[in-house]
Formats: sequence, structure tokens, C-alpha cells
Amino acid sequence: MKKEIKRTGLAVLGVALLGVLAAWLIKDQITKHKRDLFSPRFLRRLAALGHMAKVEASVDNINLMRDFILWERKESLRDRARLIIKRMEEEASMLDSPAF
Repeated sequence: MKKEIKRTGLAVLGVALLGVLAAWLIKDQITKHKRDLFSPRFLRRLAALGHMAKVEASVDNINLMRDFILWERKESLRDRARLIIKRMEEEASMLDSPAF
């Protein structure tokens, strides 16, 4: 019984460590390539979209994302960019409207 618990604990610890490593690698890639929206590499563009999903809404950022949609060939990345634009436009409209 104790060996089973020990093995299960080690397995859970191993999976958790792999999860932490994967999260760190993904975050590292997003940080490294956060401005590569127009890169020829798919993963760099995906990482750049991850960065853009977190940035503050501005006219420049919205226009940049619109340019990206026109340029991008992959439908999945265009869809992600459309969601980012929608969020930015909603955020921008809330900033423009007066709070009562």
C-alpha cells in the first residue's frame, strides 16, 4: 500500500513539474517573440497574438491588429486576432463613454 502511494505521489509530482516547465517555456516564447506579428513562423505569430491579447487598447493597436488580419493566411490566427480586436474596441468604447 505504501509503495502505491509513493509511486502515485511521484507520478503526480512529475506531471506537476512537466506542467510548470511547459508553462515556463510558453511564457518565455511569448515574451521573446511578443512583437513578431508579421513573422513567417506560425508559433511566433501565435506568441505575438498572446502578447497583443494583454496590451492596452489603443487606436494604434486596433489598427495593427486589423492590418494583421488582412495579412494573415491562417484562419485560426485571424479568428484569434478578431477576438482581440473585439476586446480592444469594447475597452476603448468604455474609456470614451462618460461614467455616471
